[in-house]
Amino acid sequence: MNCFEAFQVKPGSKIQLDNIDANFKDCYSNREEAQPIIDQLDKRIRAQQYLMYAEHKRSLLICLQGRDAAGKDGTINHVLGAMNPQGCTVTSFKQPSKEEAAHDFLWRCHKVTPAQGHVAIFNRSHYEDVLVQRVHNMVPESIWSRRYDHINHFEELLADQQTLVLKFFLHIDADEQLKRFKQRIDDPSKHWKISESDYTEASYWDPYTQAFEEVFKRCSKPHAPWFVIPANHKWFRNLAVASIVADAMESLSMRFPKPSVDINEIKRKYFKLDNLEEKEGLLESSTKSRKNG
Repeated sequence: MNCFEAFQVKPGSKIQLDNIDANFKDCYSNREEAQPIIDQLDKRIRAQQYLMYAEHKRSLLICLQGRDAAGKDGTINHVLGAMNPQGCTVTSFKQPSKEEAAHDFLWRCHKVTPAQGHVAIFNRSHYEDVLVQRVHNMVPESIWSRRYDHINHFEELLADQQTLVLKFFLHIDADEQLKRFKQRIDDPSKHWKISESDYTEASYWDPYTQAFEEVFKRCSKPHAPWFVIPANHKWFRNLAVASIVADAMESLSMRFPKPSVDINEIKRKYFKLDNLEEKEGLLESSTKSRKNG
């Protein structure tokens, strides 16, 4: 069992975020110690994504949630950096547009779920409609309280269509959030990330905690699990997410499809060869001739 599976929220369990150490880094002391393992995990992810793209039967949806400055962008950069962008999409979910608001709350998410062979990463997700809208009383409880079931049915549909759904909550504490806000203030290259809402939303820390805990309890399922990732240390966050993604993709036991053409016939027709051994023999003879010449 992958040790990082301990971060998985068991279906129906009650998670208390205040009891989870956001500074947790397991047996690792620092980034330098963990980096070789992260590099190996990236290779595994890259290999599995190539398999997924070639097999063209399954897909992967990664949902990232977390408080402001939790590291969603950094996690996307890391996970996507291990993959071929040709087979990936990233969608950020902010305030709904006029068109999106005119549809059901899942419409804008459903239309960007991954096609067969592809990976989609959601920066925030359909869960915003049981988080932000709940905390700020944007819709009545009678409406948002029914959305948990709608979300579960939506993710069950995706799983039935061979989409692997992995959901990560990047868990930072209040001190770390304030520290990262200050880093943005001190670094001119990060000023574009600053918004006043970052600070006003922080004042809703406890209501958001309750909302997230309800999401974990009601929407972590075997086919679409939630993982609470200690994320104060960015390198440990990357290590944990990469490990879970690599293991989950490998568990699919994907295979390369059989060739759609007769390989031997292609070799005979276009390479004038009956088999690979003959080709290798010709190459060897050619090499020897050049050396003798």
